[in-house]
Amino acid sequence: MSLVWRVVRIQFVNWLMALGFPVLILALAFLGNVGVFAVISDVAPPEGRITGGMVSIYLTLLIAHLQTMTQFFPFALGLSVTRRVFFAATSMFILGQALLYSVLLYGMRLIEEATNGWGLHVRFFGLPFMETSNPVLQLLVYLVPFLFLSFLGVYTGIVLKRWGAFGVWTLWIGIAAAAIALAVLATWRGWWPAVGRFFTEQSAFSLFAGYPFILAVLLAGLGYLTLRRATA
Repeated sequence: MSLVWRVVRIQFVNWLMALGFPVLILALAFLGNVGVFAVISDVAPPEGRITGGMVSIYLTLLIAHLQTMTQFFPFALGLSVTRRVFFAATSMFILGQALLYSVLLYGMRLIEEATNGWGLHVRFFGLPFMETSNPVLQLLVYLVPFLFLSFLGVYTGIVLKRWGAFGVWTLWIGIAAAAIALAVLATWRGWWPAVGRFFTEQSAFSLFAGYPFILAVLLAGLGYLTLRRATA
């Protein structure tokens, strides 16, 4: 465990980039959205001031952990760190990041509620479809998507290290082709009403914590198996 922790510390070498940059992106998205609603407050109805800008921090982590594989992985191998130890350290770092940022988002949501949407009825952190009444479940609703997207970024980086750009293109084109095929099948079989009912009947915890957690575990396992043959 001490060796794993030492490898975790490698990712803190540039701590400002590792921990501060996602928050900076989130802050810019927040200020931009609040600024827009402040300008159009006379014409935008209060109930319609909902923004999806919070997704910016999630997408930032996806990209950041792709870079984990392209930047830190070769460096760690150069220090004779095993792939198993590196993946364990990366997973620990991802979990810590997710916990830190989920607490941040939940705290901002509480402030947003206390200030009536920053005085403008804006809902940036407290999105209606992500709300639960239980604080612990709410933290998990914020946390698990971080895990899913972070491990997706890690896996994409592993594919890049093992098969190059061709592998990454193949991976994402394959995902897009599968999504299109499922959409065509659903249209042909008339499944869209049932699909809509499924999503509307699910709780926020199921949609944002339950199912994404399963995907995150699958990606983590697949990533570890693929990393065993990846080269620096």
